Amino acid sequence: MKLNVNGVVRDATSAEVAVIEATQADMERETAAQLAAQEAARAAKASAKAKLSALGLTDAEIAALLGV
Repeated sequence: MKLNVNGVVRDATSAEVAVIEATQADMERETAAQLAAQEAARAAKASAKAKLSALGLTDAEIAALLGV
């Protein structure tokens, strides 16, 4: 792996490669966690809409409650 430090291109040391790879893995895990949280929020909102509809609320009432 090559690094460009202040315009000087050089090979990365094994320690630098390890840090880069660990950082990339952390970023991938964080991205996956964020996507999972977003999907959970979408699913919760859909579930709430379905439950409100089952209680007899109209689409307009649900939209007013949820601010949609």
